[in-house]
Amino acid sequence: MHENPTLAQQNDHLTKLSGDDDDNDDLGVANGDAGSRIEIVNIGPIIKSTAISEMEAAIDAVSNELSKLRTGRASAGMLDHIIVETGGVKMPLNRMAVVSVLDPKTLSVTPYNPNALKELEKAIVSSPLGLNPKPDGERLITAIPPMTKEHMQAVCKVVAKSCEDAKQRVRRARQKAFDSIKKSLPKKSEGKNKGKDKENIKAKTVSGFSSDDAKRLEKEVEELTKKFTKSAEDICKAKEKEITSS
Repeated sequence: MHENPTLAQQNDHLTKLSGDDDDNDDLGVANGDAGSRIEIVNIGPIIKSTAISEMEAAIDAVSNELSKLRTGRASAGMLDHIIVETGGVKMPLNRMAVVSVLDPKTLSVTPYNPNALKELEKAIVSSPLGLNPKPDGERLITAIPPMTKEHMQAVCKVVAKSCEDAKQRVRRARQKAFDSIKKSLPKKSEGKNKGKDKENIKAKTVSGFSSDDAKRLEKEVEELTKKFTKSAEDICKAKEKEITSS
């Protein structure tokens, strides 16, 4: 009677076959040794997505920073950074109230808890925005005063600095990506001793990254840098226009 080979016998047969496979042997997987395998990873998408995330964070940061600046025009986000103390607890104003724009010169602040109206009023008055809210039932009405020439110039300087900070963050993300690309390129010495010391090869990961891949990715990162730099400039120019036209 013919007996089916055991799993161990089948594995032993496959191991012998893999030992005869030059391609597998070159990759360090001879004799079924899982500890000597080399994993090839395409590192390009990881480098690119990391750069995009860091550049997007730079744009988000400058947008958030500029939204806090007071211009002569009402903006719901201009009160977000104000901290309100109520019941011994400090909280951002936007977590305690709904801020809405009634018209280009007027804000409405409606607390979730009407009992916190006084604390909200005190916090807004104490902020450096120069606002003087007035109670209106269960909400506060805040008129946005016109900007003086001196205040306008000071705010424009803050905008310019915020813009430069954002562009520097974008450039740092680009440089970080370029450094990662450079590190991912195979060393010139790799491949010279192929086949000589296979028994010493341990499990490792290689990027599978060529010089052509590197040049292509560098070009893509450079295009991203230009795109996000322009975004930062456009956001800041819009803010400056808002300030000077107030």
